[in-house]
Amino acid sequence: MKNAETQPLPRAGGIGYRRFPVIAVALSTFTVVSSEMMPVGLLTPMAETLSVSDGVTGLSLTVTGIVAAAVSPFVPALIGLRDRRKVLVAFMILLSLANALTAVAPGFPMLASARIILGISMGVIWGLTAGLGPRLADGPRIALATALMFSGVSIASVIGVPLGTYIAAFLGWRAAFWALALLGGVAAAVLAVALPALPVHERSGLGGIAGVLRNRGVAAGLAITALVVLGHFTGYTYVRPVLEAGASMSAGLIAVCLLVYGLAGVAGNFTLGPLAGGRTKQTVAGVLAGVALAAALLPFATASAAAALIVLMLWGVSYGAVSLSTQTWVRKADPARVEASAALWAGVFNASIALGAFAGGIVIDSAGHHAVMFTASLITLAGLIVAVTSRPHPPAPRRRSEDLVAPAGPTFLTSSPSRWVSTAATSVRSSIRSEGSSLRSARAFSYCSRHDLNGHRPGSSGRWINGYGWNGSSCSSTSPTTRTAR
Repeated sequence: MKNAETQPLPRAGGIGYRRFPVIAVALSTFTVVSSEMMPVGLLTPMAETLSVSDGVTGLSLTVTGIVAAAVSPFVPALIGLRDRRKVLVAFMILLSLANALTAVAPGFPMLASARIILGISMGVIWGLTAGLGPRLADGPRIALATALMFSGVSIASVIGVPLGTYIAAFLGWRAAFWALALLGGVAAAVLAVALPALPVHERSGLGGIAGVLRNRGVAAGLAITALVVLGHFTGYTYVRPVLEAGASMSAGLIAVCLLVYGLAGVAGNFTLGPLAGGRTKQTVAGVLAGVALAAALLPFATASAAAALIVLMLWGVSYGAVSLSTQTWVRKADPARVEASAALWAGVFNASIALGAFAGGIVIDSAGHHAVMFTASLITLAGLIVAVTSRPHPPAPRRRSEDLVAPAGPTFLTSSPSRWVSTAATSVRSSIRSEGSSLRSARAFSYCSRHDLNGHRPGSSGRWINGYGWNGSSCSSTSPTTRTAR
């Protein structure tokens, strides 16, 4: 049986764009990212309740990301021929249960267990969602559908994390996770109603992963994704402690800063993200440069709330386009294996989140708040170098000089001797055939001018009319021995 990744997946119906299913998937991505990133906005109160440091609490992101990264690349092979809609609904319910367990966790071990379950759910959901765009839309609408689905990522930063911060300020951080558990149930119900059947008719194999990784464009896109997400989460996971230490901001002002960051992220998703469809390399390089610059400037901008807001806006606009632009890079590099490359992309994305939170925790605990931001900037700059020196498409094969057609001039001036001899021989043969044909035509014309169709010469009373033979019948122009009327 053929590998499913080498064949286009069947589309969901025959229409060009399905708005309601795309919105349902966007709600799911919003729920997933809100659940994953909620500890960022609740890092300090969670650490105080669980009696651990900020760095240890940040490991809840690390655990989730590692598990999701381990699961995502193998999702197409693990779920086989099962309907993708049913799988998405089932694991969205599991994600809801993981948030409920987080809400009742008495200590870090149970919190880590709940986040492992969350990571499994995330890995499956991301592994399938990242490749749904071409199945829910056609042609130029794929970019719009993908932007809408990934808008849940940015909107989670705008509404999810800040709203959770506000809920925690009044009702405690556990109430925020109860709200996420409820939202997960709602998202599962919406998926069950809105999504069409998403069957797969050919089983995927683990060999498809190796095939995708051999594609240079995909490998470069995955490396870029790994570095920018690693750099981003090395710094962004600890934005709240940095703002608290540098600018002495209150919890309410920090929530406002995160809200501004999230709004900028939504703007970046819908403005910069779709540009990757036509200018993939330029868009990816631009957004990576913005993230690196913002991370480097934030330690100096904490002296005033206004400066911090401007830097966070730059960071939000840039990172808001990272998901869509890097996923577009990977998809364009290997369009025949979208589900496999998307699953790998999701795995790399989540692994980088985990490693970023882990690396940031080590740096902030050992070297301080400024060092963690500078480290984030340097890692992102490494991704920028990869983006500048790579391309999403393989270079076009170079043509040999002898295969190029000269615009003018003799052939022997632009071709090799052997090719010139072959061309000359062909010309001679063509000339001989042309001269032979002309000779036969001349002989036939001469015969027709002297004979009628029966081979008789016209008498004195006979006459020729407009080139026709005797008595108005046309003379044969083939040969004297095959005289037939036309």
